Amino acid sequence: MPAKFFDYIEIKTKITSTLTFLLTMGFLLYQGQEMHWGKTLVFFAGMFFFDLTTTAINNYIDTKENDQILAFGRRQALLIIYVLFGISAAFGLYLAFLTDLVVLVTGGICFLFGVCYTYGPLPISRMPLGEVISGFFYGVVIPFLLMYINSPEGTFLTYRLSLKTVSLSIQILPVLTLLLFSITPFAVTANIMLANNICDLEKDIAVRRHTLPYYIGKKSLFLFAGLYYMTYVSTVLMVLFQILPPVMLLSLLTILPVQKNIRAFFRKQDKGTTFNLSIMNFILIMGADTLAVFLAVVLNRI
Repeated sequence: MPAKFFDYIEIKTKITSTLTFLLTMGFLLYQGQEMHWGKTLVFFAGMFFFDLTTTAINNYIDTKENDQILAFGRRQALLIIYVLFGISAAFGLYLAFLTDLVVLVTGGICFLFGVCYTYGPLPISRMPLGEVISGFFYGVVIPFLLMYINSPEGTFLTYRLSLKTVSLSIQILPVLTLLLFSITPFAVTANIMLANNICDLEKDIAVRRHTLPYYIGKKSLFLFAGLYYMTYVSTVLMVLFQILPPVMLLSLLTILPVQKNIRAFFRKQDKGTTFNLSIMNFILIMGADTLAVFLAVVLNRI
């Protein structure tokens, strides 16, 4: 039973949200930010269960069109989706209760896009936006929410609501720092989706699923490589701007195995043999960045 469940929700792929969460937490600790552990744990639970939910929805919908078999009967699989969704929604609403309207609205948008990714009259996964959407919500929104709930009020934005006016004030420097920090999780997450769509291009065309590689063709491979190079540029820039410490430069060593994997993917794009290289690169880059930032936290406290 547990093995079937883990297969259904693809537990191995949850490393994407978990490593992004850990990297952001390390960044906050390095910045000397006082952590609100209660809110942080509630956020992690809500994020993790919603990640499970979207994967389950994706598998439930996809098995209607392909030859794959669900780990459970369709009624039981649907019930699991409802349960996971209910748990994640409960954690999300509780976090909104502990925080404010920004978390409620942002969380609501996450739920909307997560469900519409594979469900509805025009699923996002059938459009050339899957890479951008998945990269944005995993790479930008997760760091934003985690930073927002742990930062003093007004760090990123302030708002006022009344019956006559709505005002919003955004703090430019913290938002720019967030965007620079988010380049790495955005790029490596988007590349998993891009590699998947490149490998599935012919199958997708057959079922009228027009993803990004359908529109840009062979340029997809150069985009695949370019997104990885962006992560290294962002790390160097953050060190130069003294947002991150020089010890983060140790993570640049991963460019050697990452470049080897890029070459292998250029030679062959196959779901069974080379798609996993994108996941390997994700773990290499995000894992090294996470270890380096926690090393910086330790060195700061010695």
